[in-house]
Amino acid sequence: MADPSSAANATPEQTVLVVDFGAQYAQLIARRVREAHVYSEIVPHTISAAELESRKPAGIVLSGGPASVHVEGAPRIDPEVYELGIPTLGICYGAQLMSLQLGGEVANTGQGEYGRTDLIIDDGGLLWGAEPADQHVWMSHFDSIVAGPAGAQATAHTDTTPVAAFEDTGRARYGVQFHPEVVHTPRGQALLERFLYDACEVHPSWTTASVIETSVEAIRAQVGTGRAICGLSGGVDSAVAAALVHKAIGSQLTCVFVDTGLMRKGEGEQVVETFRRHQGIELIHVRAADRFFDGLASLTEPEAKRKSIGERFIRVFEDASGGIEDANFLVQGTLYPDVIESGTSDAAKIKSHHNVGGLPDDMEFELVEPLRSLFKDEVRAVGSELGLPDEIVWRQPFPGPGLGVRIIGEVTPDKVELLQEADAIVREEIKSAGLEREIWQAFAVLPDIRSVGVMGDERTYGHPIIIRAVTSDDAMTADWARLPYELLEKMSSRIINEVPGINRVAYDVTSKPPGTIEWE
Repeated sequence: MADPSSAANATPEQTVLVVDFGAQYAQLIARRVREAHVYSEIVPHTISAAELESRKPAGIVLSGGPASVHVEGAPRIDPEVYELGIPTLGICYGAQLMSLQLGGEVANTGQGEYGRTDLIIDDGGLLWGAEPADQHVWMSHFDSIVAGPAGAQATAHTDTTPVAAFEDTGRARYGVQFHPEVVHTPRGQALLERFLYDACEVHPSWTTASVIETSVEAIRAQVGTGRAICGLSGGVDSAVAAALVHKAIGSQLTCVFVDTGLMRKGEGEQVVETFRRHQGIELIHVRAADRFFDGLASLTEPEAKRKSIGERFIRVFEDASGGIEDANFLVQGTLYPDVIESGTSDAAKIKSHHNVGGLPDDMEFELVEPLRSLFKDEVRAVGSELGLPDEIVWRQPFPGPGLGVRIIGEVTPDKVELLQEADAIVREEIKSAGLEREIWQAFAVLPDIRSVGVMGDERTYGHPIIIRAVTSDDAMTADWARLPYELLEKMSSRIINEVPGINRVAYDVTSKPPGTIEWE
């Protein structure tokens, strides 16, 4: 398998590295940096100073984290990092750790700070600029910075935290006890941008146009005169990846749409229509539903199903490649959240994505993953810039394994057909209600249980359907959508009346975390 750091994953020269100390803080910080048009990546707190320096970052941000700096086994960073001369900003836990490791003091003052907090700026400094002296910020800590790093000057305080912010401009070390990355800190983004533009001296040059330009150059460098195939899944990620690679290498790319039998209702026909007729990309349509259902027979464990589907994708591509002049590059729509969730050196494995952890070790292709460093909203922006139609760009996310991971238990053709009908109703009603752009994902799940019901004065023993709808910015965290009761009622009524075999509908009110968006 190709190294994920291959040419098609090239990154801009000006990069800010976000050191991950846990929870979801690092992902949110990375997104806020990118919103300032500066490229960012997340690295583990175990990274050595030498390795970090070799990445040549323009700046470093130490994220927050759930632990106390005084707890045994609390995460640390190589102290030599502070001596590299790279502008560094500590946020919450990161600021406390900087203080602790650089001669300051972090103590339990007997009173933590959580939620909206009044902050007083004592000294403008670089981070504050000409901000008003009174600020509202979002706090989430129990320990407090009593004294900042040696040589640093306290620039802000609250009623219970004497050092709510500090600066050592001579050594480019900065820290804030609050969370500027959250929307509840109104001036937080402006503070981050002053750190990026003034302390790190980076330019806001990471734009959609620059992403496309950099990616095109990297793809051409990697593929050369070779041929590539792209597996279209019907989702926005593979569609944008295909359009981007086609822009780079033109007719050297052939798309393979594998009809696994696990697509949403009517989706296969739309994919074929879009890419054959409107995008002018060579497309091979492989009907392989029987092959996938055979591989899923008797499988009930989610990881086993994902790996079975992932392996069959690759085998189908390998079988097809001989007909397209022995292509040896495989294009995939892998995103940054896929990589993080599939388990990296800085993140525990949550689940294998079929286009990351589900690939067989003996595959014959070198991977081209031009979206591997992007979040979903960035992918949509790239797709729009490339001219893909809105019905593709704004299609709700769909897992690579398709309905195979929305059916709990064994996957069969009959169950897929039942779920397709129920899912189509959910999506139709979301669209009719004008909520398509507000809802990150809305879909139906078929659990592996039966429930008793009464229909037409007769006892039924049918399947329940679970409706799942969430709001999110990037799929790293998500909240269950507060859909109107009238909408839920309409969905439930239609599903029970129009889908034979369904006699009950439930609504999932679990956020992520603790749950995941998908059920498997």
